[in-house]
Amino acid sequence: MNNLGNIIGELCKIILPIPEESYLGNSDSSVAICTLSSMDLLKKISNSDILNHISIAGRLLSENKGIDSIIKYVNQNKKIKTIIVCGKEVWGHKAGHSLFELHKNGIDDYGRIINSSSPDPFLNVTKSEINYFQNEIKLVNMIDEVNFNKIKKLVI
Repeated sequence: MNNLGNIIGELCKIILPIPEESYLGNSDSSVAICTLSSMDLLKKISNSDILNHISIAGRLLSENKGIDSIIKYVNQNKKIKTIIVCGKEVWGHKAGHSLFELHKNGIDDYGRIINSSSPDPFLNVTKSEINYFQNEIKLVNMIDEVNFNKIKKLVI
């Protein structure tokens, strides 16, 4: 099943290319914003003064490679202490849900996010990287919130 999922994922990249998008802001900020699949929201954030108050804004489309990227990023950028998770979930993947389950429960011995309802929640990051994420990062749950002004009020 995993091989089939990888093949489908590669086909989707060709048929429906979605750019790897993140926008750097103030490197001294301790806040990051994850807009899940809401690309319009990410564009609004990237074109506003909110970037002066956050370290990075990006999206999260998958419950595996995308979460791996977030875990690696926060482990390499120790100033980040809070991630605001907002926007709409990717239908079927529920990457935001898996991110919160990872934060709460970690992974099992096979790298699977415990209690995730996503179809392929297997990570490649180390348990020590996950421990740092669980113990040092605060997640703010605003899943399904796409109102830019409500999100901005949390930051500014």
